[in-house]
Amino acid sequence: MIKVGVVVGLGDDLAKRLENAKANGFETVQICSWDNNAMTPERAAWVKKTVEESGVSVSTFWCGWPGPASWNFYDGPMDLGLVPESYRHVRTEALIKGVEFAAAAGIKQLATHCGFIPENLNDPLYAGTLIALKRILRVCKRLGVTFLFETGQETPVTLLRTIEDLGGENLGINLDTGNLILYGKGNPVDALDVFGKYVRDFHCKDGVYPVNGRELGHEKAMGEGKVDWKALVKKLKEIGYDGPMTIEREIDGEQQAIDIKKAKDMLEALIAAQ
Repeated sequence: MIKVGVVVGLGDDLAKRLENAKANGFETVQICSWDNNAMTPERAAWVKKTVEESGVSVSTFWCGWPGPASWNFYDGPMDLGLVPESYRHVRTEALIKGVEFAAAAGIKQLATHCGFIPENLNDPLYAGTLIALKRILRVCKRLGVTFLFETGQETPVTLLRTIEDLGGENLGINLDTGNLILYGKGNPVDALDVFGKYVRDFHCKDGVYPVNGRELGHEKAMGEGKVDWKALVKKLKEIGYDGPMTIEREIDGEQQAIDIKKAKDMLEALIAAQ
C-alpha cells in the first residue's frame, strides 16, 4: 500500500517537526538538510533516537552540498551538483559524509541533485561525474544505503542511461514530479515509462512549464499545475510501486501547511480510488 509522506527539515526542533507530521496523519517523512557541518556521528545518533521515539518512519535523507546553487538555466549548469569540475571534489566528499550520516542515523536511502547531467555521453563532464558517483556508490554499498537521483535537471532518458552506466546497484530515483515540469525536461507520468522501475521515493510537487529560456517554470499548489495526479497514481499501481509518495511544498508559513493538507487529502483519495 502506497503511503503519503512529507518532507521535514533537520533542525534542533526535529522532534517537534516529527510530532507535527504524526499529528497531521503522516506515518513517513523525508528528512532534508543542507548543513554538512551538522552531519556528525553524535548528531546522527540523536536523529536515530529522535526518530525511534517519534513512531514516524524515515524513508530518505535528502542531502545538500556546499557552494553556490543557481536554480535557473543560465548559471545552474555551471554550479549545480557534481557536474561542474570546480565543485565536484568537495561535493563528492560532502555527499560521502551524508551517506555515512544517513547510515549512522538508520536511514537507508540518500537523495540529492546531481546537476545538469550532460545529454551528450561523450561530454568529458559526463565521464568525470560518473567517476565521482562511483566513489559515492562504493560507500553506499558498504553501508547498505541506496543513492537516489532527484529528477529535474536532466531528461528521463539521460538519467536512465546514467544509472545503467553506473551498473544499477544501490541506485534509484527520487521522482520530483514538479521539477520535471519546472525544468521543461519531461512529463512525470510519461517518465515512468522510461525509468519507473528505479523510482524509490518522491517529491510530490506541482508546477508549470518554463516560458523563457533562462528561468524555470513556477511551483504551484498540488492540483493547480500540470501534473496529472490521477494518471500518475494509476501508472504507479500498474508498475507495482509500493513506496511512499512524499509531499514537498517549497513555500513557508501558514499557506504551506494548508497546501500540504490539501495535497495529502488528494493523494490519499486517489490511492484509495485506483
